[in-house]
Amino acid sequence: MTGIHPPGGTLARRTLLKAGAGGLSLAALADLAACSNGGGSSSKSLKMLYFGEQAAATQLQNRLQPQIAKLDSSIKFEISAINGTDWNDFLAKVLTQIAAGTPPDIISVATEGLQLMASKELALPLDDYVTKDLPALKEYFADIHPALVESMMYQGHLWELPDSFNAGNMFYSTELFQRAGVVPPNESWTLQDFETAATKIAKFKGINAFGWVVRLWGSWTSFMYANNANLLEEGKYDGGDWLWNKAYAGDAAAAGRKGGWKWGAPTANSDATVEALNYMIELTKKGLSPSPDVGGGGTLQGLFASNRIGMSIGGGFWAGGLANAGMKNGSFDVTMFPKWKSQRHLFGAGGYAIFKSSKKKDLAWEVLKLLVKPDTFDLVFPGNVTTPGRKSLVTAARYAKTGPKHWSVFYDTLTKHPDTAPIPAPPYYNALATALNQRTTQAISSGNAKAALDGLQSDLEKAAGAS
Repeated sequence: MTGIHPPGGTLARRTLLKAGAGGLSLAALADLAACSNGGGSSSKSLKMLYFGEQAAATQLQNRLQPQIAKLDSSIKFEISAINGTDWNDFLAKVLTQIAAGTPPDIISVATEGLQLMASKELALPLDDYVTKDLPALKEYFADIHPALVESMMYQGHLWELPDSFNAGNMFYSTELFQRAGVVPPNESWTLQDFETAATKIAKFKGINAFGWVVRLWGSWTSFMYANNANLLEEGKYDGGDWLWNKAYAGDAAAAGRKGGWKWGAPTANSDATVEALNYMIELTKKGLSPSPDVGGGGTLQGLFASNRIGMSIGGGFWAGGLANAGMKNGSFDVTMFPKWKSQRHLFGAGGYAIFKSSKKKDLAWEVLKLLVKPDTFDLVFPGNVTTPGRKSLVTAARYAKTGPKHWSVFYDTLTKHPDTAPIPAPPYYNALATALNQRTTQAISSGNAKAALDGLQSDLEKAAGAS
């Protein structure tokens, strides 16, 4: 899905968003966790928390143990899985565990949870480690787009080394396009081109021209970004020069980068945001899209794989997902999200954070560096279940088995559309995601985007004030 995690798992990256853990908010749980006296794992083990199923976590643990042993042969590497419906559910369970006095050393965290972890001082800023090891890390930074690194910064500090990401591109069924006589879209196609294609595909009985689900990543929010709108005011924290001036010296793509995304006042009922959600309502009224459910990529991938959906928003994780669902290479393809007022895309990134309470911070740092090495990627993410953060790993050979033909779109989204930005994930992400789902469902059922987004504006103002 933020793509990205769960690493090697079978869950879609962004599935159902819901409030977590017995009615306690993530903020309340984080406060409890921050007050915990837990001190990390035992002296003989290094513990990592993983978003997914325990079977997959154990398999990953076994694949990585030989590499960990090279760092410290006396340490047993333990990966504990926490299953959840999405990142806010996962984080709620993590924080409950920490508050109970059993914190890990390392945790997999995507864009959704980064600012929560950092703002509650649960994670350790990596600035000192990165500065110390910068000569060895220059190869890594040269291979990682600065947009991904900036998305892992908060208040001037770097909290994770990104290893993966997914941008909201547009997947389409080549079979349905051919049957409908629609020319495959090029990268510069427009919203009008999208609707023209959808109209032709919708003529087939039992086929939905465009399918989407209610969530933050890759939902109607992709149309919102293309309409130059957002749920929150966009800004950037000062700082970051300690990294940009050294790791990205002379890189034009790093120009203007600062200390991380600063999400400001809610703008959920701005004219452009309302216009984007209204467009989705109109697609439903025209019969081009069904009323969406709150859910995730797994549901969509199943429908897409059975050729019941012509187009849907997906990232690199869809390549593996569709292949696993039985789609043959060539039966689907991908292109950029269509241009509206702009062709701005959204993305989510993934990586690993070190817990501030860990007593093995130095070893944990060595593991983080191991996890972003090129030869580690396929140990963590077998089968194209996310997009590599390293550009050198996004190759024709990688997608030769699964497809899609235009795999280069995944990384080109960052390089060709420099205004592409992460999803809005402030420290109160949990409340934002839950409210977004509720208000989107309200808008689709009532047909009144303005009233629903006025409600969302109020929800977010309250959440921001309480965070």
